[in-house]
Amino acid sequence: MLDQERYAYCLDQAEEARTSGRLEQALRWVDQALRANPQGAEAHARRGIVLWDGGRVEEALHAFERSVAIEPGFWDAQLDRIEILIEEFHDIGEAFELADAMLEGPLEVPVEAEVYYLKAKGLYYEDEIEPALFLLRRALQTHPDVPAYLAFEGQILLDLGRLEAARSSLDRALGCEPDNAHAIYYLAHALDHLGQRRRAEGLFQQAARVAPDVFPLPVRMENSEFRVVAEAAVAELPSTIRSYIENCPILVEDLPDPEVVREHEISPLSMGLFVGMPVTEPGASPTLGTSPRLETDRILLYKRNLETYAQSRADLIEQIQITVKHEIGHLLGLEEDDLDRLGLA
Repeated sequence: MLDQERYAYCLDQAEEARTSGRLEQALRWVDQALRANPQGAEAHARRGIVLWDGGRVEEALHAFERSVAIEPGFWDAQLDRIEILIEEFHDIGEAFELADAMLEGPLEVPVEAEVYYLKAKGLYYEDEIEPALFLLRRALQTHPDVPAYLAFEGQILLDLGRLEAARSSLDRALGCEPDNAHAIYYLAHALDHLGQRRRAEGLFQQAARVAPDVFPLPVRMENSEFRVVAEAAVAELPSTIRSYIENCPILVEDLPDPEVVREHEISPLSMGLFVGMPVTEPGASPTLGTSPRLETDRILLYKRNLETYAQSRADLIEQIQITVKHEIGHLLGLEEDDLDRLGLA
């Protein structure tokens, strides 16, 4: 016999424990709920959320699948299933199949908006930036004041170099939810690129207070030390590779110049850029340093973006090294897939 009162009570206790960070206790409450109602779709979905919070993503996905198998129309579980496939398993194909199947039927407005939002995230992770913005705006058309959607819109617009539009979306997100760490963090980036450095630093600090595990404080480093680390990364390379860049300077800039962003179609959040002709291209300067390379050839390192991305001082040093080698890889004619295989993506 089902004990619905006990079932509901256990789920309430599980959610209270989960939001307080007591995940093992939350899991015990969910298990008690399932003993009261073994076919409770909501309990299986809640179990998936707790497991996901604890990093047990395979078990979490199974729990969401079990919930949907019991109640196919339980959209919360289906949305969680799609999201975990995108965020943790990077299985965009299966996630989109599930999302498109949902869109074939009638959905309530908030559910339909969430499907478009999740599809936008999947496209964004695949570097399909403009299509991601298109789908996200479909979500915003029907559900215009969701802070997560507005913050993501601001992030995408920032990636596209549309700084004022990004600031507008992020301000709207914070108007709806002042403590939205995602919006605070990307507004800090937007203001940094708009020249409002003092306010940007304050927002980076605020984001770190609200969500320190997700948005830690930027790791600032003196310019002279930054250059030493970059030079050390070059010195570690084999002499045959170093000879290719003898006449290709490595320059350190705070942030990408807006003109460079437009001309090379890069994100303002890029950490580095090779400008010039790869040595593998016809007409490139001779390799091995036997002749000067083109005067325009250069590698740019964007110091403030690297500092903001880093999780710690050691991580910053590693990211500088990776970025230097990544851009040298482009000079040598390597594509992104090649760099990824070499651990330099």
